[in-house]
Amino acid sequence: MTLKDLPAALRPREKLLAHGASALADAELLALLLRTGLAGKGVLQLAEDLLARQGGLAGLLQAQAADFRRIKGLGPAKCAELAAVVEIARRALAQELQRGPVFDSPGKVKDYTALRLGGLPHEVFAVLFLDAQHRLIEMRELFRGTLTQTSVYPREVLKLAMALNAGAVILAHNHPSGLAEPSRADEFLTQSLKTTLQMVDVRVLDHLVVGSGQVVSFAERGLL
Repeated sequence: MTLKDLPAALRPREKLLAHGASALADAELLALLLRTGLAGKGVLQLAEDLLARQGGLAGLLQAQAADFRRIKGLGPAKCAELAAVVEIARRALAQELQRGPVFDSPGKVKDYTALRLGGLPHEVFAVLFLDAQHRLIEMRELFRGTLTQTSVYPREVLKLAMALNAGAVILAHNHPSGLAEPSRADEFLTQSLKTTLQMVDVRVLDHLVVGSGQVVSFAERGLL
């Protein structure tokens, strides 16, 4: 069954216009973006399969453009549209963090970090550089490693913090394994960077570890 075969009241576009976007199920929202299905598979079924594959909307928003290209039935146009939606979500969160102190919205800091680092097949170490009022200056991905380890050079983080005139930082990295639990190496690195940045009065406010559907905060764990 195609969307046109559904009664008008059940079609996602008509439901949205009549009742608002919140009235739509996740698959219906995604179906509006996809617009068409495949031979033998309607767009709603395609949307449901895509959500199941990616682990729901949260997983979908953490996907990279390359992930979309590997999914059967998503041509260049659909891949581009989905990648654009993900990037819009990232930029919207970044703009909110630039307007006010990050501790006014700690959940959004986690969401933004998850959108940037979640779903990557390799480990990435990034730093959110903050001004003296703890507003986001920018998030910079600094080091990439293998699936199991990465090399982080404190002096490079220090140089960039000084260049950006940062007053504080939030460290972040992902665990491609999907487990967000900090390792002993993560704890050692955090203390090393904290000591290094203290020399120029730059505070380390937190270290976020991004896993599959979870972000662990060192500050919340009392590890700083």
